[in-house]
Parts: sequence; C-alpha cells; structure tokens
Amino acid sequence: MIHTKLGLAAAFAVAAAFSTAAQAQTQITWWHSMGGANGKKLEEIVDKFNKSQSDYKVVPINKGTYSESMTAAIAAFRAGQQPDILQVFEVGTGTFMAAKQAIYPVQQLMKDEGEKFDPSDYLPTVTGYYQTGGGELLSFPFNSSTPILYYNKDAFKKAGLDPSQPPKTWSELADDAQKIVTSGAAKCGLTTTWPSWINVENLSAWNNTPLATEQNGMAGVDAKFVFADKGLIPRHWANLVKWQKSGVYQYRGRASDAGPSFTSGDCAMELESSAGRAAILQTSKFDVGFGMMPYYKDVQGAPQNSIIGGASLWVLRGKPDDHYKGIAKFFSFLSKPEIQAEWHQFTGYLPITKAAYELSKKQGYYEKNPGAEIAIKEINLNAPKDYTKGLRFGNFVQIRQMFEEQLEAALGGKKSAEQAAKDAQETGNKMLREFQAQQQ
Repeated sequence: MIHTKLGLAAAFAVAAAFSTAAQAQTQITWWHSMGGANGKKLEEIVDKFNKSQSDYKVVPINKGTYSESMTAAIAAFRAGQQPDILQVFEVGTGTFMAAKQAIYPVQQLMKDEGEKFDPSDYLPTVTGYYQTGGGELLSFPFNSSTPILYYNKDAFKKAGLDPSQPPKTWSELADDAQKIVTSGAAKCGLTTTWPSWINVENLSAWNNTPLATEQNGMAGVDAKFVFADKGLIPRHWANLVKWQKSGVYQYRGRASDAGPSFTSGDCAMELESSAGRAAILQTSKFDVGFGMMPYYKDVQGAPQNSIIGGASLWVLRGKPDDHYKGIAKFFSFLSKPEIQAEWHQFTGYLPITKAAYELSKKQGYYEKNPGAEIAIKEINLNAPKDYTKGLRFGNFVQIRQMFEEQLEAALGGKKSAEQAAKDAQETGNKMLREFQAQQQ
C-alpha cells in the first residue's frame, strides 16, 4: 500500500513537472495569409522551429487575405489583442511605417536581443522595400516574388511557334497571341493576374518609368503620381483594350482569379507571380514554359528591373519581453540558408538571402528546374534606380483597388484608356494627400 502511494506521488510529481515546463514555454502568435500548398509548407517550417528548441512555440494562424489580416490586426491592436507577428503585403508597408508606436523595427529587435543580423546578407532589391531612408530595416523579409511570363508550350507548337522562344517584347507577344488565337490553339492569347501589380507597378519599373515623385514614395509622404503624364500606362491600357477585342488579351479578374484560365489551357500565356510556379506546375496538363516579362522596345532603358510583391513580417509592440526574445530567435531560424532555400524551391518565392541563392545553385536546383531563376534575374537585371526600387504609399491598399476599378472601366468600354489613367492619377493623388494630412 505504501509503495502504491509512493508510486502515485511520483507520477503526480512527473505530471507537475511536465505541466510547469509546458507553462514555461512562451507562445508566439503569427497571423499570416498563406493558404494551400504554401500554407502547409509554412506550417511545416514553423513545426521545425518548434521542435528545434523547447523555450518557444510559434503558433501560425491564417487570418484570410492580406487585406483581411491587416484590417483584423489594426482592430486587434486597438483592443490590446494583437498578434506578436503579422504578415503584411508589400503595399501595406507605407501604412505600417507610419504606425511608429505600434511596430518594433526588426533591425532594432535583433540588436536588442543579441541575435546576429546583417541586412547586407539579404538581396538588396528585397530589403530596399522595407528600409527607412536611413537604411534601417523595419520588417523581416519573408515571401518576396516578382511577375514572370508563363506560357503553354503545347499551344505554341500547335500555332507553329517555337516553344523554346517566349516573346520578349509586347509587340512580339501580341503577334504570338494573335497566331495562337487564329490557329485555334487556345481561345485567349494572354491573361494577367494581380492587375495593378502587373499592369501598373511592375510595368512602370520594368519599362524604366517613374510611377510617382519622391522615388515612388520611398523618400516621403508628399509623393505625387505622375504615370498618366508619362504616357506609358495610358498606352499600355489602350493596348489591353484593343487586344481584348480580338482575343489577344482577356481580363479574368483581380488577385489571382485569372490563374485557372491559364492552367485549364483556355489562355496560352499568363503574367503571374513567380510564387505561382508550384501551383501552376501541379495543375497544368501541358508543358509549361517560362519567360521574362515583356517590355516596350521603344522605351529608353527598358527592360530595367522588376520590383517585388509578396509580404514581410512585422513585429508588433505591447507584448512581454520574453516574446521578443523568442521572435528574434525565430527570425534567425528563418534566415538559415537551408530554410530559405527550402521555402524558395518549394514555393517559387525569391531566396531572400544571398546564401540561400548560392545554396540553391550549389544544389543544382536551377539546372534541374528550368525557369526557376527567371525571377531572380529580373530583379537583378540592372542596378535599381530611385524609382525602380519599389514603391511606398500610404492608403495604397485602397489606391490599388481604385487603379483596378479604373482599368476595368476602360476594358468594359465605360471610358477611354487615356481617361481611365488620368482619373486613376487624379483620384490617387487625392488619396495620397488624405493620408499625408493624417500624419501631421
């Protein structure tokens, strides 16, 4: 009987020890917007970190789209219920930069917690998007991508085109698309996802044309849109309107809604994020080709360099000190070359560190996977200029939606492309001034 009591006492002691250990583990919440295969890979990487140590547990929570998670986080912060880490898409950078009291700059965090962190280890075209004018990195680069051209090699063959030669210029693309449609190889020549990111933002950078003053907003909140005055956007939108009438181009919605039009074989070409690679290869029943974005041959300096999309991780204030030590260690884990290479190779997002890029090359990844290096070549094609490093505008989530509304109005015949671009510029500048006024 005594032995039984001692056995129970020992058992309770062990259980209490495990309970204490569990309670001692600091839980870090991460709100993100990664779904599907990429979301599963994210959870897999988080699980690796959690198993690599016992002091911290990162809990990833999908909060819907980027816009939804950003809105939810702002509301949660006001209620004192904010997550530790928030994944914010690149167009939300300007808004979060202005919320100085709510964010813990990542470069300062890593320094405060004694974690090795050198921004120069990261691709400059990535870090430049999330740095202050003085060079301080405010958020942690995580998933960065850039648009590339995907094309249906089978459709190219049926149309009598060389499947190893994707079009390089917009003129070549229009000619190829017309041959494809005329031959019946596909109903639609080209479609585009993420309308503003591709047909406004990257179109401008790739074609060496400023979108706005103040280094596309990177140098100050008093930036002013000038794209309608420069002429490139009105010209391109007018071409899209013209091409849509003959089937050369077909608008199939916002965000990634146009994706199925390509993978089903309905459209022979698609401008889509490099991060769409995994899903496209998994769902397409034809031989997929890859190419750089087309450019306008007569525009001086084109092609220049593309700019990134995707998101970075922002650390929010208002949490206990031990949380920040855990966040810093988690970011160090995410920066490991083998982790970054794994994320890059699976998803198609850029390898955000130079070491991850070199490791991927050493592993023979690009030789085994044709087209996987195109996005890296695009952002590094030429040294970025002040207006091709990226863009940073307050209220840009709403402004981008407005840009897409104006493009849709032109494609729907409600107004000319020239008028739509002019209206987009004027309305965008009003929205920029509203944001600027809020900062004073």
